[in-house]
Amino acid sequence: MRRLILLVLLVCFTLPLASHALWRWTSGWPGSWSGADWSSAGLLPAEMVEDEAVVHVMAARVGNWRSIFAHHSWVVLKRAGAETYTRYDVVGWGEPVRTNHRVADGRWYGNEPEILLTLTGAAAEAAVPVIEQAVRDYPYPARGSYRAWPGPNSNTFIAHLAAEVPVLAPALLPTAIGKDFRDGWFYAGTSVSGTGLQLSLGGVFGVTVGWVEGAELNLLGLVAGVDLRRPALKLPGWGRLGMAPA
Repeated sequence: MRRLILLVLLVCFTLPLASHALWRWTSGWPGSWSGADWSSAGLLPAEMVEDEAVVHVMAARVGNWRSIFAHHSWVVLKRAGAETYTRYDVVGWGEPVRTNHRVADGRWYGNEPEILLTLTGAAAEAAVPVIEQAVRDYPYPARGSYRAWPGPNSNTFIAHLAAEVPVLAPALLPTAIGKDFRDGWFYAGTSVSGTGLQLSLGGVFGVTVGWVEGAELNLLGLVAGVDLRRPALKLPGWGRLGMAPA
């Protein structure tokens, strides 16, 4: 049994993380906040082109060596007929919850963002006011409440929104470190999507099994697992390998 546990840890955690660390290191990353590219990646159409309501959940690798491990996540929305997008995310300096802190589809520390999930039409129209209320109700809005590990952080924020709007749950990447952080340091109950169960010890250790989340094992915030709904492997560092989450 001991050897089996060590083998699982090696195959599911150590090897994927080590290989991704080597790849990121040889690829390089911006040396400083000021030297990084924060400009639009051109992923979203001009605001006036989209007349209907829309919601996008987006993510990009975090800065410097931390990009080995994690993504930063945020949400972009627009009401029907609105002239501009509104972006909400949580950051680690000043007031954590930010509105339009960066351009809606901006790069993060020079890393290209990706759109993980999109709602349009009636689904977006119904979701927008719930998301806006959930932003106001985020339980960690105070200065100094942000913790990159194990949370609460930007991914804890998106998990909070998804708990109120479960259709957003597929956008929680395995590399969204902080998504499993729950207040009180112990949680046993339904998963964020409401389609399964989760056990979490402060986001540091845990197990999640659900139709949307798949099967996930959390070890020190790193996630390994499998998604059967939209077939994919979930590996530390590399993240999701397979079909897109939505």
